[in-house]
Amino acid sequence: MGWKLSAEAGAPEPQGADGLWRRNQPAGTPVVSEEQLDVLPTLDMRQEMPPPRVSKSFLNQLFQVLSVLLSLVGDVLVSVYREVCSIRFLLTAVSLLSLFLAALWCGLLYLVPPLENEPKEMLTMSEYYERVRSQGQQLQQLQAELDKLHKEMSSVRAANSERVAKLVFQRLNEDFVRKPDYALSSVGASIDLEKTSHDYEDADTAYFWNRFSFWNYARPPTVILEPDVFPGNCWAFEGDQGQVVIRLPGRVQLSDITLQHPPTSVAHTGGANSAPRDFAVYGLQVDDETEVFLGKFTFDVEKSEIQTFHLQNDPPAAFPKVKIQILSNWGHPRFTCLYRVRAHGERTSEAAGDSTTGVTGGPH
Repeated sequence: MGWKLSAEAGAPEPQGADGLWRRNQPAGTPVVSEEQLDVLPTLDMRQEMPPPRVSKSFLNQLFQVLSVLLSLVGDVLVSVYREVCSIRFLLTAVSLLSLFLAALWCGLLYLVPPLENEPKEMLTMSEYYERVRSQGQQLQQLQAELDKLHKEMSSVRAANSERVAKLVFQRLNEDFVRKPDYALSSVGASIDLEKTSHDYEDADTAYFWNRFSFWNYARPPTVILEPDVFPGNCWAFEGDQGQVVIRLPGRVQLSDITLQHPPTSVAHTGGANSAPRDFAVYGLQVDDETEVFLGKFTFDVEKSEIQTFHLQNDPPAAFPKVKIQILSNWGHPRFTCLYRVRAHGERTSEAAGDSTTGVTGGPH
């Protein structure tokens, strides 16, 4: 779009470059004067002019500035994040420390007694010294009582030991029943075999060599006159009824009879059913025909292994022999065992024994 300006007639042509430019214009081209050219810049010629072009150096500088700004912003954000993380760590550490301190405090409150009673327990030095002194006195009293008790126990133990020793020696000297025994073979007692039951013979063990005396395991009736009492060392007769007649070392006024049988705790068969149960005692006169009944008794295996029975010999009579008649045992079906028999009383002279025999003698 051009501006067509008409040239005024008679106007002088410009000289120089402008004149040359005008002369070079084709015919018919409108001629523009200098005044018009001066007015021309004032016109809005922006519509005909192309947009300005930005140089590459400017863009590079802009990009560099933007990158610097972005790096600065990133550094700031990273530092802020680190600060936030450090604060969070500090908060977490403070929280854990607070929890630990709270737990420790609770534990101390639970384990340690409350301090509210401490003022009541606080003592002065004088009170503390007085309490220690009183407790020391109590300990001294207790020690004195313990020493006294120990001395008393020692004296009692010594007295009991002496008493037990005396009792043991006394029992040993008095044959455990504290009475003299006239049915001992060592003092002259013996067995009247003619008036005594036969020995028990076991058919299952009666071998040929058992018939010899040195191979025979059966004990003779004289074993009841010996003090050796142990399981198996007894005189056995067949069945639950039998008798044994003991020849005394002299005429004896019989007062008691003692039977002995091992307890069930040491029996090999686990019981004492072969022990005698009911028995009777008779005193025999010189003629061996006259018997005087002295009593009927029961040997209880549940009691002591040594049992003494008082005889009915009143007025007292002296006898040269005594008969023990077994009436029953404690259940053994084949035999009865006698371990030891003791005869107690007082030995008399021959004249006294004859007079006494004449008074009390009588048939059974």
